[in-house]
This record gives sequence, structure tokens and C-alpha cells, in this order.
Amino acid sequence: MSAETKGSTPGLTTTPATRPRNNSASLSLHPVSSPQTAAAVLDTEKACAPRRPRASGPRADEHDDDNDNDNDDFPQDSTGRPKDDIEYPEGGLRAWLVVFGSFCGMTAGFGYMNTIGIFHAYLGSHQLESYGEQAIGWIFSVYVFLAFFCGVQVGPVFDAHGPRWILAAGTVCLLLSAFLMAECTEYWHFMLVFGVLGGVGTSLIFTPAISAIGHWFMVKRANATGIAAAGGSVGGIIFPLMLQQLYPQLGWAWASRILGFIFIALLAFANLLIRSRLPPKPGGSVLPDFTIFRDVPFLMCTLGTFFLEYGLFVPITYLASYTLRTGATSDAFAYQIIAIFNAGSSLGRWLPGYFADILGRYNTMLLMVALCMLSSAALWLPATVLSELASTRPAVIEGLTITYCVLMGFASGSNISLTPVCVGMLCDTQEYGRYYATCYTIVSFGTLTGIPICGAIISASGGAYWGVALWTALCYVLAFGCFAATRVMKVGWRVRAFY
Repeated sequence: MSAETKGSTPGLTTTPATRPRNNSASLSLHPVSSPQTAAAVLDTEKACAPRRPRASGPRADEHDDDNDNDNDDFPQDSTGRPKDDIEYPEGGLRAWLVVFGSFCGMTAGFGYMNTIGIFHAYLGSHQLESYGEQAIGWIFSVYVFLAFFCGVQVGPVFDAHGPRWILAAGTVCLLLSAFLMAECTEYWHFMLVFGVLGGVGTSLIFTPAISAIGHWFMVKRANATGIAAAGGSVGGIIFPLMLQQLYPQLGWAWASRILGFIFIALLAFANLLIRSRLPPKPGGSVLPDFTIFRDVPFLMCTLGTFFLEYGLFVPITYLASYTLRTGATSDAFAYQIIAIFNAGSSLGRWLPGYFADILGRYNTMLLMVALCMLSSAALWLPATVLSELASTRPAVIEGLTITYCVLMGFASGSNISLTPVCVGMLCDTQEYGRYYATCYTIVSFGTLTGIPICGAIISASGGAYWGVALWTALCYVLAFGCFAATRVMKVGWRVRAFY
């Protein structure tokens, strides 16, 4: 029997021996097979198991409610392997409800994360005013670290068991974090409640929210992921503006509680609507598999993501504090600067995802990373240098800072929305959660150290911020190099290649 695959399987039955090396649409739009999946396919083909195309549409999805893993609509042979070729709905009510549920989950989880600049600025001038920038930075670095690091188990558990219990646990953790923040007064309170509890809760929410979309979309995956990821920016717009008004009117405690009540509504939708669709990988486990780093393109993609996040959370954390220091704007506007950044990011999480399905995922990622690099070097760095000169007009600093927030916010939005689909192009869909979580386990160590390092740079510079602006630009230079290397290894040096 020929090893040539039949039907319209979107990249899940291609063996290493038959995988095309040219830059075909199939190669660029669909994840390639992992060695384990390829071996399973060879066994099935040797047995000449019959394949029957799976119908897509509403009737094909009727079994999705039968159980948590939603696997009943995939007939299996005696070995437990699916017999049907996998087709993706690419739309329909059920699929878009999953996207909406992910959007709500990301609004709560990543909205919390995108508000750390407001928390940092407020705590530094109130409850934790006796602590330095580096010490306060550790609270937020631990939060971001755990939000990504805990994915090493969350991703594989999602692959094996689906999202329901992961989301339930994340909801409990995130709600406890928001409501207990109202009672925090000491440094260790904030470290435990926001850093540890909030970080774990965010991880339990965002990992299944992103991974579940890959079960419903393939060709339109970048667009769907971008729409869901935009929820984080929407939260990053609403929450800072809301807290800015609530802190002086109601105080820290009730502002935190109101944030918690909003989380209740958002996370209810996430728990009701997010669901998986594909069966678990045959023989899969919930243990992490770091041997996938033997795949050099995936290793370079992970390093690129590492440097992306190394740079991204610096402006998110320090922009409000920097604006307060310059005195070029009112204190109220300094808190609003994060909302401006996230407004640009909201559009940047969806629009690049839309064009990524047209221009190529890595092509679009490289364009956005280049814009992050240039805006940091050409706008924020000059603004931080000029703000130290007494002769500089406040309007100049304000104009540079606002322009930077809009452009960097837009470009950096792709750091969240395009990274999952770039990772997904390097693995098969049933392994998507494992690859994505393993990638972000490594990335998390960058987020753990990046914020405190930049706090130390600020202290060493006498309170000036030019060092962190330079740090941000250099991180994006390295990220651009890593993603460019991944693209070259896959499609060569052809500039117009679709990938």
C-alpha cells in the first residue's frame, strides 16, 4: 500500500518522509506532524484501515455536549485511534461561541495582567511607598512568571482531559486574588495574593482559552485567536480607566472588590462556552516533554517568544511610573497612558491575526516585531533621554510618549495573538497544548527576571528610564533574529515566500 495520504487531512497524517519541503499553502497554514503522530499514522496505513471523511457543520457538532472532551463524534478502532480524517468547522455558532468564551476569559485573565502598570504605580506611592522599584517589581514578575510557567502542566492536562476543570480551578484562584487584594496591606500580602494566587489563576484561564481555539479553526486560526486575545487588551483599557476613577472615590478595597465582581461575570461565560473538540493524542500523557526542543525551528521560535515577552512587560509595567516621573502630564493622565497602550494593543491583537491568514503567519510576525523594535528605539528611547533635560518642553515628551503607546501597543498586540499560531505551525493539533505550554515554560523565566532587572536599571540610572527603553529595543532586535531564523529554516531566503 502506498504511504501517500488520502483525502483532505489538514496536516495530521503527513509523515516525515512524505512531508513536502516546498512552501505550499498546506505547509504554511497547517501544523506539521510530530514524530509520535507520524508513527501512529504509519501503523494505521499498514493495517489499511478505512478512512471516512468527517462531515463538518452543525450536525457534525451535535455530540459536542455529550462529555467534557467532546470526542464521541470521532469513531475509533480497537486501538483507540480516530479513523476519520480531521476537518475543522472554521466557523459556525459553536465555534464562534468558543471564541467568545475565550475572549471573556482573556478579558479577565490578561486584562488583570495588562493592568499591572496601574497596580505598580499606585502601590509604589501608597501601601508600598517605602520599597524600591526592584522590590516592588518582584511582585509583578512572580505574577507574570507563574501565569506562563504553570502552563507546563496546564497544557498537557488540557490535551488529555479538556478545559472544564482547569477553567473552574482558574476561576476560583482569580476571584480569590481579586477579592483578597482588598485586604492586602503588607508586602508579603501582595506577593502571595497577587503574585502567586493571581499568577496561577491567570495561567489556568488563558492556556485552555487559547488552546481550545485550535480545535475549531485551522485556516482561520490566526484571525480567531486574534479576536480572543483582543479581550486582554479590552480588559487593559477598561480596568485602568475604572480603577483610576474608583481609587480616589471609593478607595483601594472597594475598587478591588468591584474588579472581582466583573471577573465573576466574565469567567462565567468562559466556563460555559470554552470546550475542546478533538480526541486526545493516542498514548499521550500529562507529563511535559522537553525533547521537542530537538526540533531546531521550534527551539528558535521559543527563543524568539522569550525575547518578545522579555521586552513586552517592561513598558506595560513601567510606562505609568515613567509618565508620573516626567511631570509632563497630569497624574490622572499618567494612569490613563496604560489604557492608551492597551487600546492600540486591542486592534493589534486582531488585525495582524486577520492579515496573517493572508500574508503568512511568520511574515506578519516579523513585520510586527520590526515595528516594536523601531518604535522603542525611535520614540520611547528619545523621550526618556529628553525627559532628563530641563530644557525639553513637556509637550515634546508627551507627544513622543503617546505616539509610542499607540504604535507599540498596536505592534506588541501580535506578541500574544500570533505566537500561538506560530507555535501551532510547528506541531500537530492534538499536541498543540503541550507545545504551547512547553514554549511558555521557558518564556516564563524571562518574565521572572525582566521586570526586576529593569527596576535595578532604573535605580542604577538615578531614576532615569532610558536604560529600560534601550533594554526593550534590544530585546525586540533579538526576537526578530530568532523568528527570522525559524522562517529561513522552513522556507529558505525567499522574501515573497508565504509562511
